[in-house]
Amino acid sequence: MPIRSDSSRCRRTHRRKERSKFSDGNEDVSPNNGTPLAYHVPMIRSIFALLLSLASFAAAAENLGALPEIPYERLSERAITGLSQKALAIRAVDWKHAETENFIYHFFDRPTASAVSVEAEFYYRVIAKELGKDTARAGQKCHVFIFHDEADWKQFQQGGGMDPWTGGLHSEGTLFFLRNPGWKANDSTLPHEITHLVLHRFFGNGIPLWLHEGFAEYAGSRCRAAFYRARGFNAKPRGSIVPADGFIPLSEFTVLAAYPQKEEAVLAFYAQSEKLVRFLSNADKAAFLNLLDLLSKGSRFDSALTQTFGRKYPTLASLEHEFKPYAISPLAPGAN
Repeated sequence: MPIRSDSSRCRRTHRRKERSKFSDGNEDVSPNNGTPLAYHVPMIRSIFALLLSLASFAAAAENLGALPEIPYERLSERAITGLSQKALAIRAVDWKHAETENFIYHFFDRPTASAVSVEAEFYYRVIAKELGKDTARAGQKCHVFIFHDEADWKQFQQGGGMDPWTGGLHSEGTLFFLRNPGWKANDSTLPHEITHLVLHRFFGNGIPLWLHEGFAEYAGSRCRAAFYRARGFNAKPRGSIVPADGFIPLSEFTVLAAYPQKEEAVLAFYAQSEKLVRFLSNADKAAFLNLLDLLSKGSRFDSALTQTFGRKYPTLASLEHEFKPYAISPLAPGAN
């Protein structure tokens, strides 16, 4: 299915069923599994730790259960986009509403929304801090639409002209996504889309496609792992591996204005985007942030590279010489 990109304001996360093909094998989130079953004591300790973490979350969720519902008319900000209006038209009488410091939520299931609200505020602050931005200057709150029924989500996809693989969407400062009922997400859709939101909010619409998606993959995975580690899980960011035959030369890759057409190529594109962001950020965090700022203002990649990483990578060819082996090797550092 062809993949469309409406504009730099609209970013889409597809549910990557074959993501493991381009993964370094690290688990995203898993309970502390301990040592093999033959060693009963470590196993019992591991199970006990998991039960404690679940009990801890249950207690937190009970307090949060408290995410107060607010009639739509009483929300602090009610101006919404055309796509938001299409979402609210689906089972219109069943939508519920609430808000926190930085978000306004529209949802059907309150426990799910309560869990999302904790994650969303955490991700938003961590990602903004990673970029050196002050959330107090963010301006308006972001509207978040949470679907938990597959049929409702498919209806929204069709009404919004989205591709059937779309699992989450950031459009014009608003988030839409499908979330399984309950507190624990099965993927990184929420932090990924919040990363798009933060980039849009603080850097505008000029960020190149590869950088938007690459940073969303990179920061989203790291944030999700940090969130679950704090709750007792053995969570690690998931690294990416670019298939050698899917690697795109940087001279072509950094000027892509649309997603590839074939799904295998899309997966490789996401992997290469994430890997390039991590490679540059690990090489020099300050230089990477300067590169991001320059690219968001319209600079060409080769020009921005010279201004920020010029001493280390004076040319695009010198960067690709070091980056390509890192990108395609399963032995390259995974998700540090």
